[in-house]
Amino acid sequence: MFENLTDANVHLYQMKSYDNPSCHTMDEFLDDMKRIKYIKRLFYRYHTKKQLKERLILNHLIVLYNVLGNEACTRILFLKIDSEQYYILKSFLLFINKLPPVVSGVENKDIHTADIDYDINIIKILNQI
Repeated sequence: MFENLTDANVHLYQMKSYDNPSCHTMDEFLDDMKRIKYIKRLFYRYHTKKQLKERLILNHLIVLYNVLGNEACTRILFLKIDSEQYYILKSFLLFINKLPPVVSGVENKDIHTADIDYDINIIKILNQI
């Protein structure tokens, strides 16, 4: 059912992949999923204005990976993040060691991460942490 992840089935995929024993309400689940929207906003700010809030982005990413798992979180991020901002996502995923060689089944395609550039400025900033 989830071989091909799309906007139409991503919410079900998020619910299936979600693993947070301390979550007791749907509101908590939705709050965690809002982190994707926050990451998108932070990436857009960096992409357009070169304003980077690296610690906030890392915090959101780490929480998402903890509750969704590696494969699901990566697929969801590559679905939800605009492809023109993949270079930002790749830079962060390289830093937290979560970047696979191929992200499979995102809108009928496989994304080969070696084909995506990364941002050397982001890498330098993250390496100072």
